[in-house]
Amino acid sequence: MSHPGSVTSLLSDQDLYLFNEGTHRRLGEKMGAHPLGDGVGTYFAVWAPAATAVSVIGDFNGWQADADPLSPRGSSGVWEGVVEAAAPGRVYKFAVTTLRGDRLEKADPFARRTELPPRTGSVVWDLSFEWDDDDWMAERWRRASLRAPISVYEVHLGSWLRDPAAPERMLGYAEITPRLIEHLARTGFTHVELLPVMEHPFYGSWGYQVTGFFAPTARYGTPQDLMAMVDALHRAGIGVILDWVPSHFPSDAFGLGSFDGTHLYEHADPRRGFHPDWNSLIFNYGRHEVRAFLASSADHWLRTYHADGLRVDAVASMLYLDYSRKEGEWVPNEYGGRENLEAVSFLRQLNTGIYADHPDVQTVAEESTAWPGVSRPVDAGGLGFGLKWDMGWMHDTLGYMAEDPVHRRYHHGEITFRGVYAFTENFVLPLSHDEVVHGKGSLLAKMPGDDWQKRANLRLLYGYQWASPGKKLLFMGDEFGQWREWDHDRGLDWDLLDQPLHAGITRWVGDLNGLYRELPALHELDTDPRGFEWVQVHEAEISVLSFLRRAADGSSVLAVCNFTPVPRHNLLVGVPEGGYWLELLNSDAEIYGGGGVGNMGGIEAQPVPWHGRPRALTLTVPPLGFLLLAPRSRP
Repeated sequence: MSHPGSVTSLLSDQDLYLFNEGTHRRLGEKMGAHPLGDGVGTYFAVWAPAATAVSVIGDFNGWQADADPLSPRGSSGVWEGVVEAAAPGRVYKFAVTTLRGDRLEKADPFARRTELPPRTGSVVWDLSFEWDDDDWMAERWRRASLRAPISVYEVHLGSWLRDPAAPERMLGYAEITPRLIEHLARTGFTHVELLPVMEHPFYGSWGYQVTGFFAPTARYGTPQDLMAMVDALHRAGIGVILDWVPSHFPSDAFGLGSFDGTHLYEHADPRRGFHPDWNSLIFNYGRHEVRAFLASSADHWLRTYHADGLRVDAVASMLYLDYSRKEGEWVPNEYGGRENLEAVSFLRQLNTGIYADHPDVQTVAEESTAWPGVSRPVDAGGLGFGLKWDMGWMHDTLGYMAEDPVHRRYHHGEITFRGVYAFTENFVLPLSHDEVVHGKGSLLAKMPGDDWQKRANLRLLYGYQWASPGKKLLFMGDEFGQWREWDHDRGLDWDLLDQPLHAGITRWVGDLNGLYRELPALHELDTDPRGFEWVQVHEAEISVLSFLRRAADGSSVLAVCNFTPVPRHNLLVGVPEGGYWLELLNSDAEIYGGGGVGNMGGIEAQPVPWHGRPRALTLTVPPLGFLLLAPRSRP
């Protein structure tokens, strides 16, 4: 039995005003299904302004469309009511009658829980949870700072680890958590980033075709299981970033598309509302209620699940009206340009709202073009993100590393070009999942040479990445040198860690992360030009690079990269001060699987002016090797 239009409502007139204005950011607490307590039932609210009737159907009323009708709330477009029989755990949908008289059965856009795919029902659920991460939450603003070390381990939960006894079975949030924490402790990452855990009907989309913008996927457990995972990670000192997809959504009949018989969430014009790359629908960012829906989804993951950041997927596809479209397949903006002004406005509003409500988190843009000011403040004309993936660095660096070392001298500009723009944004240096799928091969398999050289190249790549200015990101499996490319239907090849040469790669990543966290010179000025200085940048003939990284107090470390399989003996490298320089890291050390070529732990600077600096080191740089040195008192 329902009470349409009853006095019980979670939506105040102010809520409705802010929703229709597009500025409400906490609709997850008001819309959808909300249990009211024992015997009272559940309050439902759904936005369907063009509907002529809306009712709640479910396993509590035999899925009868006339059993539990909702009533419209004024002219807001919202239908609401209380259903006594709808208790937590019950499955439901909305039956929406269109202007044409058709009846659509739609999942709840604000559902907090869903059925296990391929079933598509929404589930009434109470999100109460007793958090135990107060210490983390009180201090996380320090860990979110651009001056803090941020080193991200990117994970797809369904293929990180499978059940060894039944490899086809995916492990749940609760089973994965202790193993993930143990691995992160060994490898030293500061954050884990989860490919979308929002509910999605097609597992092969890796989560990027979202239907449940407020519901974690049921494939791995309950909402509380995900909360417990975040809570445990926080207590272990590890931050959690969630991938979030406001760029598009799938056209499945039960989802957001044509929700009330009209193009409610998506643009009506397919030149703006249909995405040719993904056969999906594009949100109408100019519609106030859609903006509030998306902003509330972002807030839900940050507030309800204590996420420490959101990595926003496919931002470039939002910014450009002609993205992946040929001439005649897109509609210019009001000024005749290709910029999606409504999406720009939405992203600025989104980031402004997130940082107002959650000043201790970060939003990260996956944006692949040269759009200016992605990670600059809105009041300075930027989009307001905290960080941006440096896709250009990823492309240029992997292209360079794939070259046979004998040819790298002709591609030197690819590895040095980033110096031109490195501080135009607050960058993350990503080696992400996109680089190890669709026939691209794993990172290790991309490297040239024999197996020894491939591993040496990989360690060199990681050394160069960790020493370069910018936050770090590495996809799962790359930290131990998986040979085969990522397959979302299989677990990682963890047995490789039983082999010393692969365990050595993992130890290398752990030691890189350890020093990155420990040394302010490697992280404090990651996004500040004062933190970086080339020493050798033009020596293409020998494919050697060296540069200084500095902390705010001026202390420095020296990074040296040799991109050829020839050891460089007696290499003079200018340094800013004399005394003893300790070899902090050497990628050719035997513990990492190298040949043991190096500088016996350190070297005394000579009073020889070189590279415009008052002193010089005479170094031995190992083949395909990376060195990190710092001035220290002699051990």
